[in-house]
Amino acid sequence: MSSFISWLLPSVPTWLIPGTDPLHSVLQGIVGACGILVLRNLLKVYLFVDDQSIVDPKTDHKPTKRTAGLTEKIQFWVLTLILSIVGSRVASLVVLEFSLRVISARITGGSDSVVDPLLQQLIQCQFSLGCALSCSLNFLHEGAPQAWLSLLLAVGLSWFLASQCCKLWQHVQTMYPIHSTQRYCGLCIGLLTTGSSILTWLCSALIITFSVSGIAAISNINQHFLSTTEALRFWTPLTICYTLLVVYMNEDQRQPGQQALLNTVVVRLGGLFVLLITVGRWSDVLHVLICFIGEAVCLLLSQDLLEAIYKHVIPVPERSLKRPANQTGPKKWDKFD
Repeated sequence: MSSFISWLLPSVPTWLIPGTDPLHSVLQGIVGACGILVLRNLLKVYLFVDDQSIVDPKTDHKPTKRTAGLTEKIQFWVLTLILSIVGSRVASLVVLEFSLRVISARITGGSDSVVDPLLQQLIQCQFSLGCALSCSLNFLHEGAPQAWLSLLLAVGLSWFLASQCCKLWQHVQTMYPIHSTQRYCGLCIGLLTTGSSILTWLCSALIITFSVSGIAAISNINQHFLSTTEALRFWTPLTICYTLLVVYMNEDQRQPGQQALLNTVVVRLGGLFVLLITVGRWSDVLHVLICFIGEAVCLLLSQDLLEAIYKHVIPVPERSLKRPANQTGPKKWDKFD
């Protein structure tokens, strides 16, 4: 496909020609966007079930019907487009930076933020998760004669998982308050007894995903180098840049709020942008700018999750207080689509 584009438009710069088959890139982008959707919906279910566990069970809960938000559908297709455009090199760099930052945060014992570091990292990893899935698929299917068939199967499975998670969230947000008290819905009873294990399952799945994508990321980056000297010329400043970013990010995590998360994205991708101007390619620089949009799309639409995790970490004595009789449920969840 790339050679055909070069033959058809010989005047187009090389760095504007996609390095992989556009069909493969689109399929990988769909899988990545589905992964982000699964993470968001399961995190919503976990936080909602946890919040309902502190509500007075005698309160009269009435199910509220909500329709699937148009915003979430637009976000899905925008992320699909962005992940399809972003090259495997930049996606790999995003994965390595996030993995290194999480490992450093766990080793240093987190921060003094009022927000649970684990939940905050789950919100921050949305776009990095999409990059992890896309670069892993690129690594696993590289050189396969019929890669599009395998990718099509991956799209079908990820689409099924994403649709089931969306249905789960829609059922939980409308029916869980009444089903969990009257005990006649097997799904809601299961969430009532084992809902806290969702967070453990998510963490385990993300650890496996980023472990595989870390290996894939290193391979995707190294395959572009012709010699060890060229590789060292790239990895040495990259390692120094990542180390400085990790140290700065660990200090900056003490400031909660959406604005702090956006500032973190600007610093992370800004440092990567400056680095790639000096040692990267023009296509990499363009893809980093596109990553800014992807990160912004994920974080700007996560205000509901941020508000939920702020309440999640309030001390137990405060959270155990009964709500006034005129309240029928946690108002913060009304912002969810």
